[in-house]
Amino acid sequence: MDIKEKLHILSDAAKYDVACTSSGSKRTNKNGGIGSAFEAGICHSFSADGRCISLLKVLFSNCCIYDCQYCVNRRSNDVPRASFTPREIAELTMEFYRRNYIEGLFLSSAVIKNPDYTTELIISAISILRHEYSFNGYIHAKAIPGASDELVLQLGLLVDRLSVNIELPSQQSLKLLAPQKTKENILSPMRRIRNGITQSKQELAVYRRAPKFVPAGQSTQMIIGATGESDRDIIRLSEGLYGKMQMKRVFYSAYVPVGTNPLLPAGAPPLLREHRLYQADWLLRFYGFSANELLSEGDPYFSNIIDPKCQWALSHLELFPVEINSAPYELLLRVPGIGVRSALKIVKARRYSRLAFEDLKKMRISIKRAKYFITANGRTCDNLWLRYELITPSLLADGGAGSGQISLFDNNPSREDKVKCLTGEM
Repeated sequence: MDIKEKLHILSDAAKYDVACTSSGSKRTNKNGGIGSAFEAGICHSFSADGRCISLLKVLFSNCCIYDCQYCVNRRSNDVPRASFTPREIAELTMEFYRRNYIEGLFLSSAVIKNPDYTTELIISAISILRHEYSFNGYIHAKAIPGASDELVLQLGLLVDRLSVNIELPSQQSLKLLAPQKTKENILSPMRRIRNGITQSKQELAVYRRAPKFVPAGQSTQMIIGATGESDRDIIRLSEGLYGKMQMKRVFYSAYVPVGTNPLLPAGAPPLLREHRLYQADWLLRFYGFSANELLSEGDPYFSNIIDPKCQWALSHLELFPVEINSAPYELLLRVPGIGVRSALKIVKARRYSRLAFEDLKKMRISIKRAKYFITANGRTCDNLWLRYELITPSLLADGGAGSGQISLFDNNPSREDKVKCLTGEM
């Protein structure tokens, strides 16, 4: 099999791994070296919405010893198999870089013989890139669960970001669909990476030329909809990973049907569920929410109709309306339609004068949704008053909360039906 055929098979097999982000890593080029990395992105190429689009995303091999039922590369699946050599990975990356196709590498792999053997091959490929080709660009690699601490440490000194896929949200699900994997085998390298990052920062504070260990942090990915965990279970797990493992990002991947195992759902979950989890994840990381605030045991799923922030606000109307001239920054962040930048603008501007709704418009702060939840100088916008039966249909009519995605309203139900749906009475 030539390298072109391998690339076709292994790049296609890598498409199910969504844990790719901009770099968060800074590395300038050295004399005689090739490439560089910037904190704002992998290097120089970004899409219009800010995503970096120049990353070679490929598996080292799809020949796996495991038989995880949710994975397209499982041992029992009849798919074409291929494996690169370390030299082929390095040369392929350099050839693509020289042609200006890419600015970085995302390298993962199935488990070929055992975790240590697979990790050694990945280390060999990246070592060739770093040392023989003096490649200074961004590299994101997957740490293989079960690999030794020494190999994880060695790999972390070569790459910008490491990730260990947690894959399924609970130990019970792993036991059911991936019995060869354990929760401890997944969490152990996460802890090693976390401790290595902490130690590296301490060493850099003393000696600025100390080697950097995973400077762009670690991330993980979990599959959504393959098992029965609720949104609350998933978002609570993410909260724990951010807190205990100092995770940089948690990625959510809607299950793609790749098998006929009766334990797996027949179809894929709605992509809207994945979208809601990303929205809630954003609230955890930047808006000061906790998982238990967003969802409860009695209401463990996010709404299909409105986003998680609106869902929370409509469940806590006793906190609204918020006076923009006096409300603390943390409360402004909880107003639907007001983001981090808008809240900072408001806090900064009100130091000099009291703000009216006209001032918000001049500051280019959208109040399309926020107008139902705020007052300015004690006055509501357009004489709106905080009534649940008014806010809910208005949010949907504005299209600001995802109304265009919902087939439930195709038959034009009444306002009362909409309100009942949002409150869980339908």
